Amino acid sequence: MIIGIGCDIVECLRIAQMIERHGEDFLRRVYTDDEIAYCSSRSQATQEYAGRWAAKEAIQQAIEVNASQVVWRDIEIRQEPGGRPRVALAGEPRARCVELGVGELKLAISHCRTHATAYAIALEAYDE
Repeated sequence: MIIGIGCDIVECLRIAQMIERHGEDFLRRVYTDDEIAYCSSRSQATQEYAGRWAAKEAIQQAIEVNASQVVWRDIEIRQEPGGRPRVALAGEPRARCVELGVGELKLAISHCRTHATAYAIALEAYDE
């Protein structure tokens, strides 16, 4: 059963401006070391950062957690072999998932030159 859904879209230029204006402080506040290493290694790094930003926002919506309660780095977007995104949670987002009975978070991320978007679905845990 679906517990929650979330969707976000962000302009890549907005994220580029944040990185330009605040540099390493912004990156370290929002992204984990692994996310920074992955995004920075890509030819379109800004689009990758924007996609992860949108994904973190979509996940917050799906689990109905207030952004003011979240440490951005507590939501990590990892890459599975083959490129599919996978979510790893800590802190308040993880506690919220336990509270809601979330067994799995599904995530889709897409981006183009100007925008990045993400869609998240929180699914109920079930016993087989």
